[in-house]
Amino acid sequence: MTDILTPAPVTRAAPSRRPHLVSGPATGLLLAALAGALVAALVVGISVGSVNLPLGQVWGVVWAHLTGRGAQADPLLSQVVWDLRTPRALLAALAGAGLSVAGVALQSLVRNPLADPYVLGVSSAASLGAVLVPALGSAVLAGTLGVTGAAFVAALLSALLVYVLAQRAGRLLDSWLVLTGVAVGYLCAAATTFVQLQLNPTELQGMMFWLMGSVAGASWADLGGPTLIVVCCLAWLSLQARALNALLAGEEAAIAVGVPVAVLRIGLLVAGSLLTATVVSVVGGIGFIGLMIPHMARFVVGADHRRVLPVSLLAGALFLVLVDLAARIADRPNELPVGIFTTGLGVPFFLWLLRRRSSGGTDAA
Repeated sequence: MTDILTPAPVTRAAPSRRPHLVSGPATGLLLAALAGALVAALVVGISVGSVNLPLGQVWGVVWAHLTGRGAQADPLLSQVVWDLRTPRALLAALAGAGLSVAGVALQSLVRNPLADPYVLGVSSAASLGAVLVPALGSAVLAGTLGVTGAAFVAALLSALLVYVLAQRAGRLLDSWLVLTGVAVGYLCAAATTFVQLQLNPTELQGMMFWLMGSVAGASWADLGGPTLIVVCCLAWLSLQARALNALLAGEEAAIAVGVPVAVLRIGLLVAGSLLTATVVSVVGGIGFIGLMIPHMARFVVGADHRRVLPVSLLAGALFLVLVDLAARIADRPNELPVGIFTTGLGVPFFLWLLRRRSSGGTDAA
């Protein structure tokens, strides 16, 4: 078996040669199926809670608010459905979509399916930046950056550090990428722990729950900024889809067809960091979605980013809505952080992927 610390060969197979399950017109059907499943999961997610609500009542309240038509529901029911549960379900979908697209960006940046905001330490750095603002109580920091801005700066710096340290003689080494990302992640986690020790018990309990990832307490005000950032980053990545496909074949091949590799990589670094920081600033640290979902998307539809991006977006949204649903019903009436579930699924997936690559299996990057 090949040692995992041995650098992977630079030359990689063309993405078109990798097997996948869905191609051609069937991709449209897959996207339609994912969209339909997402809508159904959102409705179920809104109806389930400490008190389950009939789907008919849920749909009636949502329809009345969207169209301004229909009978007025009970004010308490309307508040629970529209003001509490609907923003929560939508934020879960938005966070899952954002992390999945961030995973696509970072995996394209380093041409490695092991890349992920959590594995590379970007998520941990964003969490550190986010907790510094309320923990330090700095009016200057809060006024100039805010939680999202501080998380973005920290995420961008960590991603840049990992990217630089993982190179040898101008080549990005797979083994160094993973090890450096893990080291940076641990460093940021230690710094976050130090910040937590400065808090009183009440603040610490809330922050611990937030750092594990949670969409509880979501409001409509939490959706505007993240939605705009996810849409803008997705639009930019979609415009770069052909360039990303060329980058999969290697830097030399991409340069040969006119791709500005340096500029593209800077854009991918910024996009991945911005998406991660935005999600972390509103829902906390949720790991491994950016690792699992893009990899599964490539397995199903191939490596063409014109298909990988929309499939990852919808699959990530659907995945986190379902995970949030599981977090609410697994230990009723208590609610568990969603990060427990994503980590429980992501760690075995990461180990399987690492073992598959070290034994010479074909990856899906």
